[in-house]
Amino acid sequence: MPTHRTIADLADALAKKELSSVELTQAVIDRTAAVEPRVRAFTSWDSADALAQARASDERRAAGHARGPLDGIPIGIKDNIAVTGQPLTASSKILASYRSPYDATVITRLRNAGAVIWGRLNLDEFAMGSSTENSAFGTTANPHDLTRVPGGSSGGSAAAVAAGEAIGTLGSDTGGSIRQPAAFCGVTGLKPTYGLVSRYGLAAFASSLDQIGPLTRTVEDTAILLQAIAGHDPLDSTSCQIAVPDYRAALHSRPPRSAPRHLGIPREYFGEGLDPEVGAAVGQAVAHYKKLGYEIREISLPHTEHCLSVYFIVATAECSSNLARLDGIRYGHRSPAATDAVDIYTKTRAEGFGPEVKRRIILGTYVLSSGYYDAYYLRAQKVRTLIRQDFQKAFEQVDAIITPANPGTAFKKGEYAKNLMALYLSDIYTIGANLAGLPGISLPCGYSKDNLPIGLQLLGQPFKETDLLQIAHDYEAAHDWAKRFPNL
Repeated sequence: MPTHRTIADLADALAKKELSSVELTQAVIDRTAAVEPRVRAFTSWDSADALAQARASDERRAAGHARGPLDGIPIGIKDNIAVTGQPLTASSKILASYRSPYDATVITRLRNAGAVIWGRLNLDEFAMGSSTENSAFGTTANPHDLTRVPGGSSGGSAAAVAAGEAIGTLGSDTGGSIRQPAAFCGVTGLKPTYGLVSRYGLAAFASSLDQIGPLTRTVEDTAILLQAIAGHDPLDSTSCQIAVPDYRAALHSRPPRSAPRHLGIPREYFGEGLDPEVGAAVGQAVAHYKKLGYEIREISLPHTEHCLSVYFIVATAECSSNLARLDGIRYGHRSPAATDAVDIYTKTRAEGFGPEVKRRIILGTYVLSSGYYDAYYLRAQKVRTLIRQDFQKAFEQVDAIITPANPGTAFKKGEYAKNLMALYLSDIYTIGANLAGLPGISLPCGYSKDNLPIGLQLLGQPFKETDLLQIAHDYEAAHDWAKRFPNL
C-alpha cells in the first residue's frame, strides 16, 4: 500500500516512474475516504485541488524539472497554518467560515519543493490541549485504538500519518504538541529550535513558544521535510539568520568522530508518575546507545518541577493577548444576537470560543492584570531563565538529553475530563524544550502490553538539529518500530 511507505521510498519510486504523483495522491484520497469516518483526523480536504497539484508535479517530472524528494508527495497541514483559499479554522467556531487569503511561509516553501498540499488536520482549539478532544469539529481517534486519544494538539497530524491518510504532515508545538501525539500514535515528530522555522502564517497561541515542525514515519523523512521548511524568513521577526545544513545527507555521510557522543539522563524525568512500561522501553533504548559506544551520564535539571507552572503563566498570558484580535469586528464569526458594540465583543467571544480556550484567556488576563503582573508573569519569566540555564549547564556535559516523550501511553477518550491537572501533566517531559527554545524529537521505542506505541524523546542544543537527527537515526536504524502500522 503506497500510503504506508516513507517519503524517501516514494521519492525514489516517483523518480524511477514506478508510480505517478496522481496515482499516489489518489491512493491517499482513497485511503482517507476509507478510514476517516473512524479516525476523523481531518477538518476538511479538497481532492480536486490535490489532484491538480499532483498532475502539475507529474508534468514537471516528465519535462525533467522535478524539484527534489518532496515533489509529488502529499503532505497534510494542521488547520492552524494558512493555505491560500483553504479553511483556517484552528478547530474553533470563531473561525469556522474563515478562508486564508495567503500562504504561510512553510506552505510557500513546500510548494517550491513540489509537495502536494493535502487536507486540513484536526487539532485542539487554537492548539490548546493534549488530546484533540477540544476541537469544535469533533475528537480525533488514535489509529492504534479508536477508543483512545491521539494526543494533542497536533493529534490530527499524527493520526493521519499513522493511519496512512498522508505521507507526512506539519504540526505546531507550543508545549509538546508535536512530540506528545507523535509518541501516542507511533510516528516521528520534531519540534525545531525556536527561530529555525518561520511562524509567519501560523495562528498564534503563545508566540514565544510556538514552533512549526514535521511529523513523519521515519527520522529520514523528518530530515527531508525540515530541509524544505527551515531557514530565515524576513516576514517573521523571530526568525534567525542561520545557515541550513543538508540534514538528510548528514544522516548517511558522517565524518569519523574522535570521541564518543554523550547522552544525559535527567534524574527528575524518571521518578513518580512514569509508567513502568514506558520507563522500561526508554531504558532499553539507553542500553542500545551504550552498545553503540555512546557514553551515558546522569544529569540534573533542578527547576523541572516549575516547568508546568511557568508554562501555564507564560502561555496563557500570550494567548490572552493573541486571541484578543478575534472580536467579531475584523474577521471570523460575529454574533447575530449582538445589538451594540459591546454586545459584538462579548457575545461573539462567548459563542465562538470553547471552554478550554476561555479558561486559558481568563487565566492569562488575570496574570497580566494590574497588581498581579509582578507576582505571576514577571516571576514566571525569571524562573524561565533558570530553566534555560539548567539546560545550558547540562549541555556543557552532554551532546543530547534522553527522556520519555510522555509519562504514559495514549489514554481513553474522556478519561481526564474531570481531572484537568492530570491532563496538563501529560506534557511534563516536553514543556521544558519550549521554555528554553530547544529542538526536541520523539520517535517510537516500543509498544505496551496493550499494543500502544511508546515514545522516546531526545533534546538537543539550539540549532544542532543535525546532531539530534543523527542520534535519533542511530536508534531507529536498528529497530523496526516505524514499520508497524495500526490495524484499521
